[in-house]
Amino acid sequence: QVQLVESGGGLVKPGDSLRLSCAASGFSFRSYAMSWVRQAPGKELERVSVIDSFDGRTEYADSVKGRFTISRDDDKNTLYLQMNNLEPEDTAVYYCTKPLTFYSRNNRNEYEYWGQGTQVTVSS
Repeated sequence: QVQLVESGGGLVKPGDSLRLSCAASGFSFRSYAMSWVRQAPGKELERVSVIDSFDGRTEYADSVKGRFTISRDDDKNTLYLQMNNLEPEDTAVYYCTKPLTFYSRNNRNEYEYWGQGTQVTVSS
């Protein structure tokens, strides 16, 4: 069956870095766009970033542009999110997801598969 297993979250200070990983199985990972989405308490779901299959084109939320980098290793069926210069506003549960399309945004119904989520907390 399909599995998306995130790792790498934690408690860090403002300005620190983290790298999230997502190990995928049960579907043809290399054939599909993949996304990271996040949800903070009391806030709506936000698509952080997406990376397409084959050409590797990417998009980022304005709030993370220049600080976060999404990447993928199709040989390892793994998705990554490098997060630099973290801010308290980045505190959220981060989910690895398979979107229905590259253009899926902030609606849960636009995502087909979800990981269990990993907590990222940025606090001094």
